[in-house]
Amino acid sequence: MKKLKNIWSMSMVLPIIILMVSCSEEFLEVEPKGTTLEENYYSNEDEAYSGLVAVYDVIGKQSRGFENMIALLNSGSDDHYAGGGSSSDGPQFQAFSNYTISESNVATSYWSDFYQGIFRANTLLTKLPDVDMSEETKARFTAESKALRAIYYFELVRLFKNIPLITSPLSTDEIYNVTQADPSDVYAQIETDLLDAISDLPVTLDLASEAGRLTQGAAIALLGKVYLYQGKNDEAASQFAEVNGTPGTTSPYGYKLLDNFSDLWVVGNNYHSESIIEIAHTDKSNADWWFWGASDDEGNSLNVMVGPRGYIRTQGSTAPDYAAGWGFNIITQSLYDALEGDPRFDATIENIQAYEDAGQVQYEASYQNTGYFLKKFMPYTSDRSTGGGATELNYKQHTYMMRLADTYLLEAEALGGVGPRAQALLDAVRARVGLPSVPVSLDAIMNERRLELAGEGHRWYDLVRTGKAATTLANRGFVAGKNEILPIPLSELENTLLVQNPNY
Repeated sequence: MKKLKNIWSMSMVLPIIILMVSCSEEFLEVEPKGTTLEENYYSNEDEAYSGLVAVYDVIGKQSRGFENMIALLNSGSDDHYAGGGSSSDGPQFQAFSNYTISESNVATSYWSDFYQGIFRANTLLTKLPDVDMSEETKARFTAESKALRAIYYFELVRLFKNIPLITSPLSTDEIYNVTQADPSDVYAQIETDLLDAISDLPVTLDLASEAGRLTQGAAIALLGKVYLYQGKNDEAASQFAEVNGTPGTTSPYGYKLLDNFSDLWVVGNNYHSESIIEIAHTDKSNADWWFWGASDDEGNSLNVMVGPRGYIRTQGSTAPDYAAGWGFNIITQSLYDALEGDPRFDATIENIQAYEDAGQVQYEASYQNTGYFLKKFMPYTSDRSTGGGATELNYKQHTYMMRLADTYLLEAEALGGVGPRAQALLDAVRARVGLPSVPVSLDAIMNERRLELAGEGHRWYDLVRTGKAATTLANRGFVAGKNEILPIPLSELENTLLVQNPNY
């Protein structure tokens, strides 16, 4: 709770935007403007917009910084080992991968970063009513702030379950008396925020000036996912159907599966028809080691993290010209076997060991090395930044929080894995990569999610949500009734009223 208290204390003295003044425009493809003290801030639209950029910035945790969400969630699944240089490299990943995670070794940022986003949203929502700006723009800023707050609470309640629910700025005295809410109350707030937001969000964006901002379709898709995680399957299916439209065609919100699966991973192919919530990165933020993972670091850290350690091509090699990385999120034999022969294999997995065996490359084996790497996010030398800062920290590949193939399969799951529409949704995902129809069922949907979304941070949640984690991850040390959620970091518990999660 120290981090939580520190964040609240700062928010009482300085405006949230001061904490974020240096964040790049790339998360919204727009430029934040201005800094000043809180009593003089939020007086006009420009200042409110800067505050909104600050709220958006936290969404970058999906793939920004060493403690990013995709690397963490991959590490805990059956599809990946933590990897890295040794059993002590990235201790939070190792502990999550072998289920020795505890209140002492869980990274605090998985709690504090999302609360920072919530605190920023709360502050901006408090200030917006008095800002001198048009009512239409004010309504949109309010909707975006509420939708983002919903995203951050959804991350927290899934990760930790028993969390404080805070919807307005706290005084110094109140900070020490914060208690945890019933998870159902947190979910109710998430639903309320999304339902409030939808009508005031735009249906489409001007990508020249608004790329990366939330739309109605994004909020509706997220609401469907929130319903699904609570077992409200009818409500979930209804929301997803609105976003998905007729499977395989362009939906009313403009979404459509890309023709080629591999195009999803082409660097620079951004904000396309399959992308619902996209995380932007840039090679122009000049990110450097001394502020890596902080608010003004806008590079894609996942790229360097999953690259092979010490990778070099031998003379005359025809192997891909990958940039060397740190060897995290090693692909397991289980995922390799599941994807082998699938048309998505070549865009998902790279067999670096085969290249070394053929004398084409040299590389350093990662901890728990299988030789198989996550190709979706492996960087090429041509992707390396030529700007300032540390080259390794300034990759620009975007990542997806939600994309259409994901929502197709979520809707099919919400429909119980039965019926002609569930069949059509499953078929559309398979047809895109040239695979024939298979009878729809919940097992078929879960298998398709594993192959389609491999390495994108969904597998662990899918196992937990469907009750399969304890069996699938038993050989990793997963304990039912405990490891479905993370322990609350020790620093958040000290001198507070918060209570640790069960069995930790």
